[in-house]
Amino acid sequence: MKLSHRTTSKRPWAIGLAAALATALLAAPAGAQIEPSAPDETGTSAPPWDRIKQKLFVKHHLKGMSLEEQVGQLFVTYAYGETGDTTDPDDVARNQADHGVDNADELLETYHLGGVIYFSWSDNVNDPHQIAGLSNGLQETAVDSGGTPLLLATDQEHGIVTRVGPPATQFPGAMALGATHDRDAAYTAARIGGRELRALGINQNFAPVADVNVNPGNPVIGVRSFSSDPEHAADMVASQVAGYQSGDDLAATVKHFPGHGDTDTDSHIGVPLITHTYEEWKRLDAPPFQAAIDADVDTVMTAHIQFPALDDSLKPATLSEPILTGLLRDELDYDGVVVTDALGMQGVRDEYGDDRVPVMALQAGADMLLMPPDIDLAYNAVLDAVETGEISRKRLEASVTRVLNLKYELGLFDDPYADPDRVDDVVGASEHLATAQDLSDRTTTLVTDDGVLPASEPGDALVTGWGVSTTGTVAAELDRRGWDAENLVTGAAPGPADIDAAVAAAEGRDLVVVTTNGVTAGSPQAELVAALDRSGATVVAMGVRNPYDIAHYLDHADAYLATYSYGAAQLESAVKAVVGEHEPEGRLPVDIPAAGDPGTALFEFGHGLGYR
Repeated sequence: MKLSHRTTSKRPWAIGLAAALATALLAAPAGAQIEPSAPDETGTSAPPWDRIKQKLFVKHHLKGMSLEEQVGQLFVTYAYGETGDTTDPDDVARNQADHGVDNADELLETYHLGGVIYFSWSDNVNDPHQIAGLSNGLQETAVDSGGTPLLLATDQEHGIVTRVGPPATQFPGAMALGATHDRDAAYTAARIGGRELRALGINQNFAPVADVNVNPGNPVIGVRSFSSDPEHAADMVASQVAGYQSGDDLAATVKHFPGHGDTDTDSHIGVPLITHTYEEWKRLDAPPFQAAIDADVDTVMTAHIQFPALDDSLKPATLSEPILTGLLRDELDYDGVVVTDALGMQGVRDEYGDDRVPVMALQAGADMLLMPPDIDLAYNAVLDAVETGEISRKRLEASVTRVLNLKYELGLFDDPYADPDRVDDVVGASEHLATAQDLSDRTTTLVTDDGVLPASEPGDALVTGWGVSTTGTVAAELDRRGWDAENLVTGAAPGPADIDAAVAAAEGRDLVVVTTNGVTAGSPQAELVAALDRSGATVVAMGVRNPYDIAHYLDHADAYLATYSYGAAQLESAVKAVVGEHEPEGRLPVDIPAAGDPGTALFEFGHGLGYR
């Protein structure tokens, strides 16, 4: 197993840096002085020496890399295993099937990767100490084999997209935080969440989502977005970027440029088409990305979407020079790292071969290529493109320089390792958990109430509806507060027998709580709510993902709460609101359109009820 502690060995880049600086100083004219830069807005002046030192270091390091190592820096992918040198037969078999190597160490040594991404399905994030050990082992391999530390990434958006689970602190997701209407809440969640990631050796987070969810039917964004209001989303995105990057050792990544919020197609399985005009893009989609750039975001992730008003060739944005270079680089003035969304997604593979996609993405303006479906094919396609001149050495070096600059700015050339002695003190710290629950309590939104809440006197309750763990958690939280709660799961599409069983179980109950998820016109979940209402029960419905469910059973719920997530903390907060343990404080961060009339707001942005 690779080391799981900080290394104290002399690093090759330190020797290189000393040589580069010595060369620069010897080349300077005798008596030459470095002038301070002009005063900044605070009235102080900062000498440019740090910037000069960085430029010299990166230039020297780049010059010492082989062509193969430079190309490798453009790629980020996954590997199976709890450790970089795993010999577990299942992990080895899966690595061989996907990458033609036994483990992550061999992957790094073969392709000189610039980064690795962690997932639960790839057996990477099972325990805080395991994660830190994996991170340190991978960094040691990368440094020993090529002298360049890694970007270690994951998608810790919180809410429904969470890669590192408990005991790491679980914060509310984007739309839930949007319901607080408080930038400080967004900042705090990102600052603490980012600190915990860095304690695990993770130095790049593919969050926050900057898409504006203007389409309630969006199948892939939804509650991953802060809001349907561009300015509110921009405020929250900028706050999260500042929070994640507050320690200067974690890169935030806004996604998915130029905006994935108005689509009814999932780019994992198809090619979404955005029909906004350029003017609509400027008004609806661009503000959160511009706010993130103004907040000095380190990374921007591309979207696999067609956007004819921005590029009439209909190339996906990931492969579009007018979008990545014309808009992102030139118009929005962004010069940081651009990373593609996963290249195995169908949205970028429909029209182009897996050997052409990475080359086209680089030509369009991307810097890092995420999870190509065949790493050997993609790597060699880019290598061949450089060797034949299809991609110039100047273009290649521009991207590698951006990647190396980011690694330098994150302090990875100085110390890329996690400190295992700090893991238990940071990850899931009691004060972090308390803060997360406090933030969660502020997100629950009471959308409707016919006077049945708060249900402050404990009695008999039935909890039914969608989600085995969801209904179980709600029932358990009611039990903890003195209720006698029965749990009856009816699922995403309850049949007549399921509905009849729920109606029978509701008889004589003081309270019936129904959890719903993804209700649309004609949904059996809506029929479940209606049947319970017809039985005479007091029905409190909870939309445990997207807040739009109420439009399809408005006349049949005595009260409706939006939780924006089926995570344990969000459900606990909702139960607290139901029983009056705390005041529901959340306000809608989106419009909820009327069923069958998307142009009419049934409940408007900012709506939310309380008990006072």
